[in-house]
Amino acid sequence: MRSRPYWVVCLVCIIGLGIASRLVHTGWIILDKYAGDALYAAMVYGLISLVWQTSRLRKAALAMLIMTALEVFQLTMIPAHMLVSGNPAERIIARLLGTDFSFRDLLAYAVGILGVFVLDRGSNRPPTGARHKCRRSGGM
Repeated sequence: MRSRPYWVVCLVCIIGLGIASRLVHTGWIILDKYAGDALYAAMVYGLISLVWQTSRLRKAALAMLIMTALEVFQLTMIPAHMLVSGNPAERIIARLLGTDFSFRDLLAYAVGILGVFVLDRGSNRPPTGARHKCRRSGGM
């Protein structure tokens, strides 16, 4: 399991990259739109990791469930109506929730969650020597 400082640093990086993906326009929709969506979903995985010590698979499943629920909520048109509100707080919340449902967004979320899941999984393996020592010391 990862420590809290690790996830805080990861979240700061993810949020920074997400903001940059919205401010810097390359002309490529994958970078200009979907990279930010993938990073948004990775951020949710990171937030879950901060508050829930469980398996990576459960964190990934919960993150995808949350992202899917947010995307489906857009079909209610509530976020779209909030976006045209005169209240600045409502407009900010509408931007965070998103206003247009898209299956492509769901795919981008899955890619972001898969990416952070793989990074989380790959960095938790014990060194090869540590596994070897455990086998030797257990047999004596």
